[in-house]
This record gives sequence, structure tokens and C-alpha cells, in this order.
Amino acid sequence: MKIVLDRPRCEGHGLCEEAAPQLMHLDDDGELVLDREEIGDAEAPLANAAVRVCPVAALRLA
Repeated sequence: MKIVLDRPRCEGHGLCEEAAPQLMHLDDDGELVLDREEIGDAEAPLANAAVRVCPVAALRLA
């Protein structure tokens, strides 16, 4: 599974980072950085939570 970020859509709210800090973080400029795009089955619940909480739908799973 892969996390896909629509960077222009991301507004840097940080809710996804709160849901999945092992997979992503906001940098010093407030830009979302995916620490890993490819995720395993064990991390799928975190990735799903991050996708669900994004208020602008900037994340999706592929």
C-alpha cells in the first residue's frame, strides 16, 4: 500500500501527523513530509486514520 499526497491541496493542518506520526510530519515551514510512502499491513490502520482526518482530502491510499 502507498500513501499519496496531493501537495497543492494540503493546507498543513497537521491532523494527519497527529494520527500517524510514524508515517509523516510537518516540516519547519508547515509543509507535510511523508517519511515513508510505502507502508506495510501493520501501519495500514495509521495510514487510514490519517486519510480520514484530513479536512481537505489531500491524502489517499493506493
